[in-house]
Amino acid sequence: MKCPAELYAASPRRYDGLPELSYPFHDRDVLVTACGRLCLHRKKINVSTVLAGQRLGIKEVDDGIWLASFMHYDLGYFDEAPRKGMDF
Repeated sequence: MKCPAELYAASPRRYDGLPELSYPFHDRDVLVTACGRLCLHRKKINVSTVLAGQRLGIKEVDDGIWLASFMHYDLGYFDEAPRKGMDF
């Protein structure tokens, strides 16, 4: 019946963060802003604040339709055409 602070011990392994991400099979890589957006052709696309500061790979799969990926995971598609609510 001890509280967690009495049992906590720091990990002996050092955490260095994520390695430098590269997306060789994507058209470009973009940085997610602190407010959770990526900017493409002067348009702001909302992604998530969870990915703030991370690089995403984006690939145009059709005319104006882009696939966004993080590491080995495809996050979803977005349309670069201007309209209200361009979120995933």
